[in-house]
Amino acid sequence: MSIQGERSAPFWSIIFAVFFGNFMATLSTTSINVALPVFMNDFHAELNTVQWMMSGFMLATGVIAPIIGFMGDKLSYKRLYVFALLGFTLTSALCTFAWSMESLIVFRILQGLCSGIIMPTTMTIIYQTIQKDKQTIAIGLWSVSSMLAPAFGPTLGGWLTEYFGWKSLFIMNLPIGITAMLLALKFIPFHKISSAVKLDIIGFIAVIVGTSSLLLTFSQGHSWGWTSWKTITLLLAGLVIVAYFVIRTLKVSAPLLNLRVFKIPRFTYSLIINCIITISLYAATFLVPIYMQNIQHASTLHTGLVMLPGTLVMVILSFIVGKIYDRVGPFRLILIGVLVMGVATWELSRLSLASTTFFIALWLAIRYVGISLCNMPVTNSAMTAVPTRFTGHASAVTNWIRQGTAALSISIFSSILSARTLTHLSQNNANSANASELALSQSVQDVFLIGTVLVALAIPLLFLLRKKHYPVSEELLIHGTAKSASL
Repeated sequence: MSIQGERSAPFWSIIFAVFFGNFMATLSTTSINVALPVFMNDFHAELNTVQWMMSGFMLATGVIAPIIGFMGDKLSYKRLYVFALLGFTLTSALCTFAWSMESLIVFRILQGLCSGIIMPTTMTIIYQTIQKDKQTIAIGLWSVSSMLAPAFGPTLGGWLTEYFGWKSLFIMNLPIGITAMLLALKFIPFHKISSAVKLDIIGFIAVIVGTSSLLLTFSQGHSWGWTSWKTITLLLAGLVIVAYFVIRTLKVSAPLLNLRVFKIPRFTYSLIINCIITISLYAATFLVPIYMQNIQHASTLHTGLVMLPGTLVMVILSFIVGKIYDRVGPFRLILIGVLVMGVATWELSRLSLASTTFFIALWLAIRYVGISLCNMPVTNSAMTAVPTRFTGHASAVTNWIRQGTAALSISIFSSILSARTLTHLSQNNANSANASELALSQSVQDVFLIGTVLVALAIPLLFLLRKKHYPVSEELLIHGTAKSASL
């Protein structure tokens, strides 16, 4: 199977082209969080309704993930990226014209579909168009955009909302989106597999329905109750349909999503570690705003500023990690990063009513140090183990699994936080002035403690990355029958 391509563009031109789009897509995931009370007030909506701005967005990013490999092979990842940027920019404009909360949620879901395409597509473009000796630096810079936005989003979102209103959260995407499209069209080389790619319609329907069922269950399980008939029915239906999709994918000759990439041990181990890091990242993004605004009664801007030092540290470290990766290797960087994350998460489990802003900002920043040391190495360790021809499918699988993990983790954290708050409230003096705040503070401690345990679970898996990696044959990933050396 031959590859069609143009002359390679300069390294920095490609980096700038993917950086802007990836930053914009990931920024919209977190910049909205701190403004939820504003949306509730302006649209006279309940919290359960307003939360669909986030839940619907995340659902859409997860639902679209499994078919990105097919679309990239069919259109080329350059074209797919440009189309996604165009869609994201247009839906951002539509959000500013929303006339009701329901219309805004619909526009956010459409925006989420485009966002879900951008991240895996930009990752694939790096591994397809940048020389192998520069890929570690490139993916380090790419990681800056994907980590910078979640950390910087609350700060920027809080500032914009406080001074310019909620529409500014979407207006800011317009110049970024247009710039990213122009850079992509000019600088990203055209790279396409020159073969007829057919759509597996049955597999397409199965993965969309199954993924939607699971993500909806994960997102709303807390609200519905984990033992309610709606939750159990959707969960079982989703599991059965996704299981059918997996079995079908491993049998058909032209699968919608090539799940045989899991036959590459290093890719599989790295993805599991990646999911643990994702859970840890979303835990702080979820818990810190709740603690700051409900316990310390901080403003949205103040909440965002608390997370800003970690952002600056993350940017600097991501550059450094990209530079030293080839000399140090993934194992040491990820191990140090996981240990730092574990210590910082443990310290945050000691949050109390008397905790200072400095204490929170310090340990959040240290936590981001750990995430910076982990994120690029674990991603690069997985993707460099995959043959170039299959990087699009590997990236799509990674995003699919990570989105499901993020949705599940937030829902479970919400359930645990609510349950533990009721427990602590019943154990404390309910008549005291700060009983509810004390109970919520103790519950935040509990969830961070669980986060510490989850980080610790990643450590045994790290030692599997020390084993020598042997390249797998493409025949194994096409037919699943060729023999390859094991780790």
